[in-house]
Order: sequence, then structure tokens, then C-alpha cells
Amino acid sequence: MNIFNYTTPIGKLAITDNGKAVVGVGFDKKFPFMVLGCPDRGGVCEKAYEQLMEYFAGTRKEFDLPLVPAGTPFQKRVWDALLKIPYGKTVSYSDIALAIGNPKAVRAVGMACNRNPIAIIVPCHRVVGKSGKLVGYAGGLEIKQRLLELERN
Repeated sequence: MNIFNYTTPIGKLAITDNGKAVVGVGFDKKFPFMVLGCPDRGGVCEKAYEQLMEYFAGTRKEFDLPLVPAGTPFQKRVWDALLKIPYGKTVSYSDIALAIGNPKAVRAVGMACNRNPIAIIVPCHRVVGKSGKLVGYAGGLEIKQRLLELERN
């Protein structure tokens, strides 16, 4: 495992890879242990950082990275559904529950989003409450709002 720390327009992010794929992108608020990572950069983490910076600059709408998030089969189904949300669009937690074929699992979808280990790249920030209201985000609602505004512009 490699853990590298980067400064981005939304604050510090820790990117973790297993040598072949991204396994984590975390905010230092949620994953403070990652801030102690190795200072050298390279490989998959560097590619992820470059693509994230292109995203923040508004020049990248889709990520092209190998991803291997660790989670339960249910969580992985939710995260796969999140990857299908188009750039600049939002959906509700109930929309995701329907997309995975389990319409009663709205709360479980919310928990899976909360446990998403690959922030931004697996776009849980695009999931909002049924009324359209911003609810819950590992990086905080302010960052969720900034990411959605970035994608709308």
C-alpha cells in the first residue's frame, strides 16, 4: 500500500493505492491517519492526483483510473451505481436504491455513500436528499457544495 498526501483546491487529500489501482481518496478530516503517509509520490497515486487536479480545473469530467474499493458486496453495488451518475447531475439516495434493485434500501445507500473510500472519483457528492437538499458528506457539506458548483459551471 502506498499513501500519498496532496494539497488540492478543496484542502488536503490522501490518495492510497495498492501498486496497481486506487483504493482510497480521503479527506484529512475523515482519515487523519493518512496524513502521516509517505512523502514520495509516483505511480497510480500520482496519476489519480493529476486527474483530480484536471477535475478541479474543470478540464476533466470523467476519471480513467483503476479502482479497487474495499467494501461489502452491497456497498460495491452502490459505488458502481455512483460511477454512472453523469458529471454535473445529481440523484437522490432513493434513485440509487432503485438503480441497484433495492428500493427500500435508502438508508443503507446513505451509509454506503458515507463509507465510500474513494471520494470525488466515486462521486457520492452527486447524491442529494429526495427534496434536492444537500445532506451528508465525508468532506463536509461546504466541500460537497463546492464540488457540485464546480460541475455546474
